[in-house]
Amino acid sequence: MGKNNFLDRITINPEICHGKPCIRNMRWPVEVIIDMLGSEMSIDEIIEDHPELEKEDILASLNFAKLYMSGISVNQDVA
Repeated sequence: MGKNNFLDRITINPEICHGKPCIRNMRWPVEVIIDMLGSEMSIDEIIEDHPELEKEDILASLNFAKLYMSGISVNQDVA
């Protein structure tokens, strides 16, 4: 999944979750996805518990977090 593909899944809207980066304009902040992975949930478990999410959403969250932590400005590129 290239940079442009996963960034299409991450949206920042001041009217959704106080402007936090979210999955596809849903009320799923990237930080919640990362937290679920950090609690040792697998991608399959997350999708099973939350079928509105897709594997690509989880991967997009990880890639977004990687870019954010590397210091690359992602806010200006995100819709």
